[in-house]
Amino acid sequence: MTITDIYTLMPLLILCCGAVAVLLLGAIIPGHDGFAISTAAIVAAALWAILSPESLAPAMGILISPLSRFLIPVFSAAAVSTLLLSHEYNKRRGLGGEEYPATILFALFGMTVIVCAVNLLTLVLGLEALSFSFYILVSYNRESEISSEAGLKYLLLGSIAAAFMAFGIALIYAGCGTLEIGQALSGTSAGGMSGLITAGWGFLLLGLAFKVSLVPMHLWTPDVYQGGPTPVIAFLATASKGAALAAFIILLRGAGGLAFLHGPLQALCLLSMTVGNLAALRQKNLKRMLAYSSVAQMGYVALALLTRSIDGFSAVLLYIIVYTAMNLAAFGTIASLSGSGREMEEVADYRGIGYRRPLQGGILALSMIALAGIPPTAGFIGKFFIFYSAIRANEVPLAIFGIITAAASVYFYLRVVVNLYMHPEEEGNVSHASSLPESMVLVMASSAILVIGVWPQPLLEMIDKVLR
Repeated sequence: MTITDIYTLMPLLILCCGAVAVLLLGAIIPGHDGFAISTAAIVAAALWAILSPESLAPAMGILISPLSRFLIPVFSAAAVSTLLLSHEYNKRRGLGGEEYPATILFALFGMTVIVCAVNLLTLVLGLEALSFSFYILVSYNRESEISSEAGLKYLLLGSIAAAFMAFGIALIYAGCGTLEIGQALSGTSAGGMSGLITAGWGFLLLGLAFKVSLVPMHLWTPDVYQGGPTPVIAFLATASKGAALAAFIILLRGAGGLAFLHGPLQALCLLSMTVGNLAALRQKNLKRMLAYSSVAQMGYVALALLTRSIDGFSAVLLYIIVYTAMNLAAFGTIASLSGSGREMEEVADYRGIGYRRPLQGGILALSMIALAGIPPTAGFIGKFFIFYSAIRANEVPLAIFGIITAAASVYFYLRVVVNLYMHPEEEGNVSHASSLPESMVLVMASSAILVIGVWPQPLLEMIDKVLR
């Protein structure tokens, strides 16, 4: 390993060393929670990624590229937000231990590997490092049966998805003779052993579809969203899915754009938009509603992905940031309102909260309006560019269908707003105010929703530089 390799790997080394330091200090100093060290490690890794020039560590299959320099700070912001939301949430619910922040660092490590990968094996190892971290985080509340059940379901279904990806890589390697993403894509475009290679990419697509909750690989989503600790689900719904979408971009930007996956992606897109929105219409549990809505939202993103164009990939990168802000605001509000006894999960639990807790109620309402795609929020801008890229790529029928389903989704999003402001408060609703760390996350997320919705141009120019 050369000095250049070490320089390239520094963001990963910072995260790994930070996680190990948190675990060791927790063992040496009883009661040390490790949140400060974890936050410092995340900030240091993000700054290193931003400031370092493009560099490659070929032996490790890692490249610091414009895409990674763009996305690592986004995932880092989501990780820091998760730590801030978790600090008071864990205290209220009796969840302690240095393992929690250390596992968040390991999850961020997996995300960083994904966006820096130039090798199929490295890419899948990053995805699995990410997944194993969330298996632990989702079931972290050992006193909760529903949390343990959610973690077990996620583990079992995630293992099947991992097997799909491993088998797909084996077929691709058998067909192309290489694991380098660029060379494998070139071999795919050249048409060598097309049947074997096509099957391999198909299995890999199924594994990635699981990571972003595309139908029919979505069955884990509602149970995990409902059972996991809310700050963990905020992290899972934002940075984890953003990393998997980045993996899609890395693969689809290659030679030929995997044109033979166009039909399967169309089917995944259509099914996800349909099933996600129809299932969300029936939900009375807010976290399950957000889970099914995320299935539909990923269907919209798949619509941009299947264009395999610069416009489509720009729309995906924009939506990763927009979706991160919207979900941090939504799940952050749920976490801040949840007391020590139970979480406020039912939509009816939020009756009158808009008046009793104006900051939290207003931010939850804003996140719902943004998820519905109503201007002038970032959600409208994100959906606009998705449908714009699809129409430019002649995916007009799917774009029209997506617009119709997005319009239908307004009902279940605004139902939450109606409960916040148009129903009297129920007895026993939460009375505590959000802490300073929670308020900071909520204000920053809501500010991002409004600023991007009103003035998206600087972000769009930055994305354009990343992709061109």
